[in-house]
Amino acid sequence: MSEDAELALIRRAQEGDRSAFDALVRLYDQNVLRLALQVVGSPEEARDLYQEVFLKVYRSLRQFRSEARFSTWLYRVVMNVCLDHLRRQTTRKEVAAPAAEDGQPEYFQSIPDDRPTFDPERATHSKEIARRIQQALGRLNPRERLVFELKHYQGLKLRVIGEMCKTSEQTVKNCLFRATQKLRTELGDLV
Repeated sequence: MSEDAELALIRRAQEGDRSAFDALVRLYDQNVLRLALQVVGSPEEARDLYQEVFLKVYRSLRQFRSEARFSTWLYRVVMNVCLDHLRRQTTRKEVAAPAAEDGQPEYFQSIPDDRPTFDPERATHSKEIARRIQQALGRLNPRERLVFELKHYQGLKLRVIGEMCKTSEQTVKNCLFRATQKLRTELGDLV
């Protein structure tokens, strides 16, 4: 969609045209869902955040002034919703998996995997690496994690991330550097 057509759609949505707002949602829904999923890692939580994002967008769309691209404004909303969610998560306690009985395998090892091409050794190694990466990402502060994921999982440019965060590109670069250093320290033995 051209930038002019998008602006016309935004104007109609700002005037209360529900079909125009629905068209905006359809235009960006997959990107919003994908970004939320990258940040939280859980499809259920990502869908909840997706709904929260579009509810906030609906309520504040009249405040959008075309000073930045709509996608930048929308991703800023996504980022704020995700940051709030991550901050709330740090105050919650995790529920542990059921404890293994004496002589019994751990709970997650007892769940059968019925894929025909299942290679237990490779799958175990991959799961361990994925678990370690998620653990390391979880140790970053919310801003570092979001900047890292926007850059490396979403492929956004530092300038765009800076616009989303309402900060300079250099500040984003510094934040990304700190996040990368922390991850290298945490995951250095995997290399």
